[in-house]
Amino acid sequence: MDGFIDIYTIIFLALAIVVFLYLRSILGRRTGNERPPFDPYSRTEAPPTASGDENVISLPPRRSGGDAAADIAPAAEAQIKTLAPEGTSLNEALRAIAGADRSFDPDGFLNGAKGAYEMIVTAFAEGDRKTLKQLLSREVYDGFVAAISEREGRQETIEFRFVGIDKAEITDAYLKASSAHITIRFASKLISATHDSEGRVIDGDPVHVGDVTDIWTFAREVNSRDPNWKLVATESVE
Repeated sequence: MDGFIDIYTIIFLALAIVVFLYLRSILGRRTGNERPPFDPYSRTEAPPTASGDENVISLPPRRSGGDAAADIAPAAEAQIKTLAPEGTSLNEALRAIAGADRSFDPDGFLNGAKGAYEMIVTAFAEGDRKTLKQLLSREVYDGFVAAISEREGRQETIEFRFVGIDKAEITDAYLKASSAHITIRFASKLISATHDSEGRVIDGDPVHVGDVTDIWTFAREVNSRDPNWKLVATESVE
């Protein structure tokens, strides 16, 4: 009987490890590829976009004997055309990222970002610092943790349920040196209510499904062995 218990224990442990590794890498997997729900801080400035005399979109160098398009995987090129019309600055920026990192998969990135978005807003509501640390840049993490600590200090709790994402679209991107940044506008639905130490609702509604719009920027070093993208900036849309 003890033998069976040991076998099942090993099986469940293995499954738990697999699930953890999947969640950790859900954003930026190498497959080829209104506000942060409780407004931990009203706004973190997003990185600058290409405008004026400052050219922040650094196109990858051409390979000898070919043009820049030859540096982009065909699947990525087709996806980029769907996400951003040819001739637009967004199209050029995504092509620059795909040229610098041939594993970049725009559709895969967008799907991973949706998963990360749900994980982040849920982890913030639950005060899950460990999950947040894996998915946020140091600056954004410090802001989220400060808000969690203040909430805990007031003995407030959040009743939260993530309903779903109505729409997620890439609105901006740029590549500067080896640092790729992609901005996504999320339109989501969630239920959120903040309770005080007595259990009374002091903000939100425990039954009402609210519409939330967030603009988040993710970044990674394209020459890094780490395939994960991290949240580096947030912006609220009222």
